[in-house]
Amino acid sequence: MQCSKCGNEAVTFIRYNGTYLCRQHFIEFVEKRVRKEIRKQSLPKGVIAVALSGGKDSIVACYMLWKIAKKDRSREIHAITVDEGIAGYRDATIKIAKKFCEEHEIPHHIISFKEEFGFTLDEVSVKRGELAECTYCGVWRRHCLNKVAKEINAKAIAMGHNLDDVAQTILMNFVRGDMERMARMAPHKKIQPGLIPRILPLRTIPEKETTLYAYLKGFEVSEDECPYAIRAMRGIYRDFIMQLEEKHPGSRHSILKSFLEIEDCLHEKYEAAKLNPCIKCGQPSSEPVCMACQLREKIKRGHE
Repeated sequence: MQCSKCGNEAVTFIRYNGTYLCRQHFIEFVEKRVRKEIRKQSLPKGVIAVALSGGKDSIVACYMLWKIAKKDRSREIHAITVDEGIAGYRDATIKIAKKFCEEHEIPHHIISFKEEFGFTLDEVSVKRGELAECTYCGVWRRHCLNKVAKEINAKAIAMGHNLDDVAQTILMNFVRGDMERMARMAPHKKIQPGLIPRILPLRTIPEKETTLYAYLKGFEVSEDECPYAIRAMRGIYRDFIMQLEEKHPGSRHSILKSFLEIEDCLHEKYEAAKLNPCIKCGQPSSEPVCMACQLREKIKRGHE
């Protein structure tokens, strides 16, 4: 097939807008939307931290921000990698993240669950009880990212969440009836004391396009899935949205658009939680003891 713009050989077909694109025009198509989204989310000056796992999404997000920062001395990109302690999975992605940062001269910070909480996720899996590994991982990852971001005086944390991820999160919150959680979704417009706001550069880019972009740019990435994801509820919503998109191209964009239509109303209805330092670790919390420390104590009791 030929590119709809120049007639050269196409590398992909964009079903939701009916165009064929060659390598050059596909890369431009992705980068243009990412730059637009970054402008919309108001990229601050200063240090920008990127949550870099070594997967395709985080690598692409980091690269996009690096391209912007290298032309603008008012911004500096740092990468933060969280080592959850998953044997046979995380070690490989950390090597990829390290290599990427070395090639692009990006300061790289690594923090592990073991050093921060005393347990790897593998150890948590044995003692987790009724809670899935993803519950511990999600809470502890947020804690680790915020802690390192504060230490390096970051003004924002960029996440690699793509359009599929965002659509899944929106749908999950709708089904659960958890509108307050939806009101707290990134990108964050209100800056909470002690919490570094998050931005989502890839929010409008479908997962397949992120994968193709990484491939065309020649990035080394990991496409392995976390071994604990099999017990995550998110997989149900991922499969449903994939089926929906297959029958009705553009469904993911419509889900995001619907959320954006009500976003301001959600912010008006649900005020930001009042946060105070956790009495154990000092991180911001709506309770005297933050959830990260509560989960650590729960695992400690199970371990003992």
